[in-house]
Amino acid sequence: MATSDIVIVGGGILGVASALELRKRGASVTVLEPGPLPHPDASSTDISKLVRADYAKDAFYSDLMEDSFEGFRAWNMLFGEPLFHETGLLVLCKSALAEGSFEGDSFSLLSKRDYPLTRLHGAEIAARIPAIRDGAYHEAYVNERGGWAESGKLVARLAKEAIAKGVVIREGVSVRPLAPLAPPLRALREPSDARFVLTQADEKIAFGTLIVAAGAFTPLLLPELADRMTPVGQSVFHFAPKDPALFTAPTFLPWAADIAQSGFYGFPFHEGVLKIANHGRGVVSDPRGPRVVPADMEAKFRAFLREAMPAAADAPVVRTRLCLYCDTFDGDFFIDHHPDRPGVMVASGGSGHMFKFAPALARHVADLAENKPTTRLSSRLGFREKGEKRLEAARADT
Repeated sequence: MATSDIVIVGGGILGVASALELRKRGASVTVLEPGPLPHPDASSTDISKLVRADYAKDAFYSDLMEDSFEGFRAWNMLFGEPLFHETGLLVLCKSALAEGSFEGDSFSLLSKRDYPLTRLHGAEIAARIPAIRDGAYHEAYVNERGGWAESGKLVARLAKEAIAKGVVIREGVSVRPLAPLAPPLRALREPSDARFVLTQADEKIAFGTLIVAAGAFTPLLLPELADRMTPVGQSVFHFAPKDPALFTAPTFLPWAADIAQSGFYGFPFHEGVLKIANHGRGVVSDPRGPRVVPADMEAKFRAFLREAMPAAADAPVVRTRLCLYCDTFDGDFFIDHHPDRPGVMVASGGSGHMFKFAPALARHVADLAENKPTTRLSSRLGFREKGEKRLEAARADT
């Protein structure tokens, strides 16, 4: 029976980043990944992800992003290429940057923290970013401390670095769900109890600590979390605009367009496409099934483009993608020891906004695995029962 100090189920951004961090600290680490890595269906794959500290009044995540910025910059140095592009972020608002709005509260909090912000009014928006239709947005700001990351490439480079440092990454290995916990919820606690995970091929893999970082599959592997985590599909479109120069950095920035109301955000022209996505209510999905963008979404994306960026409104669709979030009931991550399964940790519940925090969260995962004090993050991200439903500040409820 194979064994490791740490076995991580899931090779997405948090799985591989945590594996690398734990290996640097001397642990033997094995990552079990059901597909190739990066997995084409993983939420941390695709060509790009936003990296932002803009979180309305939620200083917890703005603080966490400060740690992650340093981590992304360090990864750029490690890999010798800028997979994190600190280009700045354009935040668009149909109304004024007023208190109580996502954009207004983000601008206020980050201004107090001396972020380099440039406020734009009316016609100034289209003058600076010509792809934006003049009059589409009332106000905006550019946050120079933010940007985007080449997400799939970053996962691949982290995995390569982890392997070079001695992490074992086993691709094509799926694990079976852990046995349900019958009431009262308890797991075997005798010292003689073997700790192992069983693969779909009936291989037993023993562990000292098992970290479930399986994204949308987490509530299937740990069925007791199904009341707190829900796989939700979000639509992503890659367009081929007629005039790519209009959407190319540095003039065209990664952007969020009245996002808490519309859900729409996107990126500069990259790898031959203009990527636009929606951060909204989404559609509840089975991660084991086909991942198909709903039939009505293209019309919604094109309606948005006609209003906001008309030069792309008729651009051909190169490809689409249904990105599966692992939504938690409150929009916060679950990163903690499982209280009823000795030796098991959960590192999931991305809710559509975990990627950007991976550098900081990987250190948090490693600290937890080493049983170091982690009060600041654990107070918010720890294991908890289902409570009041909340959405992350930028998430549209549409």
